[in-house]
Amino acid sequence: AYHYFRIFGTWTEAWDGKVLDLSKMNEGYRYADWLLTVPILLAELVLVLGLTKERTRSLIGRLVVAALAMVALGYPGEVSKDSGTQTLWGILSTLPFIYILYVLFVELGGANVAAAAKAKLNGLRYLILGVWGVYPIAYILGHDNPFIDDPATAEVARQVGYSIADVLAKPLYGIIIVGIAMTLSNSDDHAPELKAA
Repeated sequence: AYHYFRIFGTWTEAWDGKVLDLSKMNEGYRYADWLLTVPILLAELVLVLGLTKERTRSLIGRLVVAALAMVALGYPGEVSKDSGTQTLWGILSTLPFIYILYVLFVELGGANVAAAAKAKLNGLRYLILGVWGVYPIAYILGHDNPFIDDPATAEVARQVGYSIADVLAKPLYGIIIVGIAMTLSNSDDHAPELKAA
């Protein structure tokens, strides 16, 4: 909540009603929020599945490191005014994102999860693919791009894109995680790996 309060504050400071002063924008608050929330979202998914302790620890460790790398590598490009730097860091931050998708679709695809929860797990993975895919689009729109000539308009497009993705990603993700947990708790055929080991 603090980070979003500060993001709103930077908008208020940067906007005088007629002109958006981009020098007053501070993307650090949004990235600080992502450094906290993205690893937590991924850890929640692994924890709710009831996997073995070793597998849970391994998956959470790798996903948290990849999430932190994804966010941290995106920041230098976000604040840079040089298009080459923006592109370089944008590509570098995409590599951990691809790894996260690999873990979610390949490694968790074979997880021993009750059939009733499989559909929700699949839905969650596609939500991540779709909604998290909005972030790189917003990242591109906020920088030199062939679609928007005015820098202030490009910044508004980026911020609106990020905000829409945040609203869809976090609450909707949480609702699906709760749905998976409830389904697994009520499922007769749920046999967590921990019990099977």
